[in-house]
Amino acid sequence: RWLFDQAVCTLYAFCGVLFGLCSLASLTVLSTVCCLKVCYPAYGRCCRVHAAVLLLCVWAYALAFATAPLAEWGSYGPEPYGTACCITWEASSREATLYILALFIFCYLLPCLLILASYALILWTVRASRRAVRRR
Repeated sequence: RWLFDQAVCTLYAFCGVLFGLCSLASLTVLSTVCCLKVCYPAYGRCCRVHAAVLLLCVWAYALAFATAPLAEWGSYGPEPYGTACCITWEASSREATLYILALFIFCYLLPCLLILASYALILWTVRASRRAVRRR
């Protein structure tokens, strides 16, 4: 069972969601930057300022979704087994359902599709370039 009070449960869940979303958003940004560098070299220039802005955007994106349950859009609570805390997946209201749906679309589905599209485009570009080299 969860050994601490609700405030610690909320903090634990918030940190888990925040860092998890940061991780997936960072992977999404990395795959997109790699795609730009490989497939569109003219647009793939990245300097420290660009990297800092991208990191700031990743953290802001993750923070927006992680703080939503603190603003009563969704909620944090004990997991079904009661040993840890996370998002309360069993939606008890329309707002909670909308939060879970938004989280699924914008924090899982969209990043995964962007990652898949980026790496597919990289593979396609490398394959086309390899064919061009063979023809010479």
